Amino acid sequence: MAGRISRADVVHVARLARLELTDEELDRYVDQLGAVLDHAADVAALDTTGVPPTAHPLPMENVLREDVVGPSLDREEVLREAPDSDGARFRVPRILGEEP
Repeated sequence: MAGRISRADVVHVARLARLELTDEELDRYVDQLGAVLDHAADVAALDTTGVPPTAHPLPMENVLREDVVGPSLDREEVLREAPDSDGARFRVPRILGEEP
């Protein structure tokens, strides 16, 4: 299983990614990456002659509705019920937690 990728390959990739790996992690990743590469080889070996390429296995259709204006809440009434507003907009605390 791990014959497709060596420990040196994993060390090289980890160095490129600036990852510090323990010896135990290196051994585990050699096995895991080897299994991934073996699976990719199995998929690549499949005969896909006559199989059209697809982006999605099932047919897709647009399920969105038309954008139609409908009744909504009264702006002044909603702003009156808000904890804080400036008459035209909601007032909220600053993102950094500072009070206005």
